[in-house]
Order: sequence, then C-alpha cells, then structure tokens
Amino acid sequence: MSVEVNDESGTDIDVQRLATLSRFVLERLRVHPLAELSVIAVDAETMAGHHLQWMDEEGPTDVLSFPMDELRPGSDDEEPEPGLLGDVVLCPEVAAAQASAAGHPTGHELDLLCTHGILHLLGYDHSEPEEQQAMFGLQTEILREWWAARGLEPGVTP
Repeated sequence: MSVEVNDESGTDIDVQRLATLSRFVLERLRVHPLAELSVIAVDAETMAGHHLQWMDEEGPTDVLSFPMDELRPGSDDEEPEPGLLGDVVLCPEVAAAQASAAGHPTGHELDLLCTHGILHLLGYDHSEPEEQQAMFGLQTEILREWWAARGLEPGVTP
C-alpha cells in the first residue's frame, strides 16, 4: 500500500502516525494492496481556499477528500481493484480547536479526521441519517481497533 503523508501546515504533526493509521484503515477495509493514498496537512489559509473552491463555503474546514479512481472496500466475494484512492487534506489548526472544544488531544482529532477522510474516498457519506449512522459507526469501530492495537485508551496519544 502506498501512503504518502506531507505536512505543509507549518505545525508539528506526527506524519508517521498518520501514515500508519492510514495503512491500518486501508487494510481493515480490504483495499487493494497496490492502492495509493495521499494525506496532506495544510494551514488554515490554504484550507479556506480549498473549501471555497471545492465546496463553495467560506473559511477553513477540518478535512476534505478528493477521490480519484472511486475505489471501494473489498469484500469476501470479490477482489478489490488497484488504483489511486485520492487525497485527504487535513487542517491541524482547525483540528486543534475542535480537539480543545471536545476535551481530547489534537492527535486524537487528527486520527478521527484522517479516518473520516479515507471513508469518504471509499464512497461513504453522511448526508442521510442511515448513511451517517453507518459511516460514523464504522469510523468509531476502526478507531477503537486502532487505539486498542496500540494499547491506548480512546483519545490518548503516545
């Protein structure tokens, strides 16, 4: 699995942690081992520009996803397709504010946002109540597995 994480945010994020998490999520969802993913952390100004350009909404947001080959999770019945999964763009400044408001570490928030972005790349959405329940339920399940595999309590960063 090819996962590239770039920090262009000017903050000090744990690039290795996000790369390892991304691989964990992709393996958990049975994405083809030759799939490619890019995760990019940007500053608030850059994110605000992307948010306006692509979503026609003002101000920075926490995460944006830009799918490429419309890959989907693998299943027991069929082999997953190789290809370019796409880009997840994170804004650590927004993540830090959200983490503070929620009372957990920024690393926890970035884990959540990265996982959320990958799920969007794989076709998950939350615009309808049943979609939201399925996506957020899967997101929570994956994050619990991720933290448990590392001996962490939810929301605790190493």
